[in-house]
Amino acid sequence: MENTPQITRRGLLRAAALAPVAGALAACATPQTQAPTSSAAPAATSAANPFGVDAKKPLEVWIFDGGFGDAYATDIHQPLFKTKYPDVAIKHSATKEITKVLQPRFAGGNPPDVIDNSGANALDMGALAQDGQLQDLGPLLDAPSWDDPNVKVRDTLDPAVVDFGTLDGKFLSVGYVNYIHGIWFSQKAFRDNGWAVPKTWDEFLALCETIKKSGKMAPFTYAGKHPQYLYEPLLTMAAKIGGSEVLVNIDNLEDGAWTAEPVLQSAEAWAEVGAKYLMEGTAGLDHVQTQTAQNKYQVAMLPSGSWLENEQATTTPDDFEYGMFPIPDFTASDKLPYGTLHTRPGETFIVPSRGANPQGGVEYLRAMLSKKAAGDFSELVRTVSVVKGAGEGRDLTPGAKSATEALAAAGANTVHFRWRQWYAQLHDEAVAATGRLMSGGATAKEFVERLQKKADELKADSSIKKYRR
Repeated sequence: MENTPQITRRGLLRAAALAPVAGALAACATPQTQAPTSSAAPAATSAANPFGVDAKKPLEVWIFDGGFGDAYATDIHQPLFKTKYPDVAIKHSATKEITKVLQPRFAGGNPPDVIDNSGANALDMGALAQDGQLQDLGPLLDAPSWDDPNVKVRDTLDPAVVDFGTLDGKFLSVGYVNYIHGIWFSQKAFRDNGWAVPKTWDEFLALCETIKKSGKMAPFTYAGKHPQYLYEPLLTMAAKIGGSEVLVNIDNLEDGAWTAEPVLQSAEAWAEVGAKYLMEGTAGLDHVQTQTAQNKYQVAMLPSGSWLENEQATTTPDDFEYGMFPIPDFTASDKLPYGTLHTRPGETFIVPSRGANPQGGVEYLRAMLSKKAAGDFSELVRTVSVVKGAGEGRDLTPGAKSATEALAAAGANTVHFRWRQWYAQLHDEAVAATGRLMSGGATAKEFVERLQKKADELKADSSIKKYRR
């Protein structure tokens, strides 16, 4: 579900070199300074049409068909857009393979106008930004909101949206959903069996042992085919142990960031879970298979994000009652308190700078960010939007309620990391290394040393754009 880049800049350049058309991805572009930028001049701008949208020009939209599906686009966002632009023909497409389907479009110089760049096979944001392929969305932030011309779009958003969407000082992407990560379980199963939510790591291991001995279900699983689901709680625990600077140092490719003691301790802890408490066959299962196993009460707990409830809507028993708890305290000496969460804006939308209708693309995002659109979205897909107040007066499902309450309890104690979006090669290495760690194929020491080696290689590679926070 998460936005995970899969292609490297070299891969993009290679694709561009093979493309027989002009405007290929490797062609350097002058950085955009305004939202409307294309070969065609925009229409006249006004307060009601701040980007100069041609009211008859077609718009092409691609949506990641993941945990949220794509009905929110066809049933909420696009009808709302057409209330202002009824003559715009919208071509809608959805796919689970964003990179596979759309990388050739970028290389060929004809990308679509709006992309939900999410999922395990999302496009490499760092490479797209480096090659001038992303529309500068700064003017979107300062445009009047769709709902109220007296309120700027930026003032309707969680401030983290701007932080996460900014690369090298430019706002290039919009995270639409507030991803809230944690350990997910059935509140019914826990209640029926008398299992308590663990607050310390010792309690978590004791719970795993109790569940294992009960013979009723396996204690724990994760998406074995997509180990990023497991490196998320591993890094969150490392940040709890050593403080948020642990993740900042990893993002900034600092020397020894991966081999730091908090990361090693966390890797050792999760390796023990892998050795003792995983559901049989975990390594060969994807996220849907492990999540469905949980819905069938074959396993008690798994790590995921706040998209989970909607992703499993068709297989979840009516009385399953999803719940989520934060990563337990490792020791009493943790630098961050119990309840600390990994949360960030996700479900990332971009507007390609070389699409046929970037003006329409930016306007489409403005419509999406209206309170009504975001509220309808939140209610439809059982999650929390980044638009302030969008969930007011809406009925929350058990999982969404649990995650929302956990986020409120966390307050300022939230952590995040950015390297996953910035460096596709490091993500690929982390996926492989995590899989080895959890299957017993590598020790915790080998795990951290492998990732430190890859980070050092990236740091030394002058062809790769570096980012800092």
